[in-house]
Amino acid sequence: MSAASLLTLVDRVGPVLLFLVAITVVAEISDTAGVFDVAGHWCARVARQRTWLLWLLVVALASVATIVLSLDTTAVLLTPVVITVARQVRARPLPFVMTTLWLANTASLLLPVSNLTNLLSLHRFHALGAGYSAYLSLMGWPALAAIVGTLLVLLAWHGRSLTGRYPTAARPDPHDRVLLGIAGATCAVLGPVFVTGVTPAIPASVAAVLLLLACAVRSPQALRGVRVPWLVVIGVAALFLVVDVATRHGLAQVVTKLAGTGSRLPDLLRLAGVAAVSSNVVNNLPAYLAIEPAADSERIRLAALLIGTNCGPLVTVWGSLATILWRERCRSAGVHVSAGRLAVQGLTCAVVTIGLAVLALVWLGPA
Repeated sequence: MSAASLLTLVDRVGPVLLFLVAITVVAEISDTAGVFDVAGHWCARVARQRTWLLWLLVVALASVATIVLSLDTTAVLLTPVVITVARQVRARPLPFVMTTLWLANTASLLLPVSNLTNLLSLHRFHALGAGYSAYLSLMGWPALAAIVGTLLVLLAWHGRSLTGRYPTAARPDPHDRVLLGIAGATCAVLGPVFVTGVTPAIPASVAAVLLLLACAVRSPQALRGVRVPWLVVIGVAALFLVVDVATRHGLAQVVTKLAGTGSRLPDLLRLAGVAAVSSNVVNNLPAYLAIEPAADSERIRLAALLIGTNCGPLVTVWGSLATILWRERCRSAGVHVSAGRLAVQGLTCAVVTIGLAVLALVWLGPA
């Protein structure tokens, strides 16, 4: 790899890794400040002791947060909330954390900011003469179909755990009101800022610095508990490097042959399937970069590629950054989801959502 090629890769990947570090710091300090405890208690009260209503509230929060804030932010910020609220109402956390994980991926098709793969695809859409509005009209029905498919699979796997009522949730423990207010306001402001189209790493970094300063003043001892997933960052960076080198030495030709050509339903299902499998093998971001040359000739093929890379990486832990972040949040909260359960249930969700989204793209998308 030449120095120029390495700099180009850093330019594309660097903001992704910076966002990963910054948003993790935001989540850690927000958790320490009590933002998740308070949000969990609020959700439990609004649902009025009905487990199914509480779950629907989590579905709505996860979908909106993913669409507006991005899937990685949802995985980091909402996962601790649903774990906290499940414990407050003495419910099984598994249905709630799986809801957060799956919707963080499958609900990320609608807006460019919803997923970093969408942001990577924008320059290709612009090259094909498709602006922001054209992107929205193309991805609208597939996005809705993917969310509906996710809910059907969630009910099939976990519907029995969502019946009945729960006791009144106890009030959260008292927290530093100043730090709580700063952290809560920071999380609330991030959403609208991300929608402006600015590079997500910039506001996330500003928020991380602000919360670090606030925590240093209000609760300096809590800074010792802030954990940044440096090993994950190094691993993802190495993965990008390996995939980029492999792409330059024959991988692109192999993937292009596997992805095929054409824009009929079987062709698009094939492309989305190859994207999904590749995402689970090497992570969806490098998978998108590797397959993009096979799909950038038509808008509908780019859309099918995004369906595969967004809805597909639900089988392996490293399939998407959102899944990695979600796993870290679960481990930090003491919730364990085995790799086998993640793979079996995730495969079901991936197949259903990709199938429905591609059908919606072909049958309901713009002519």
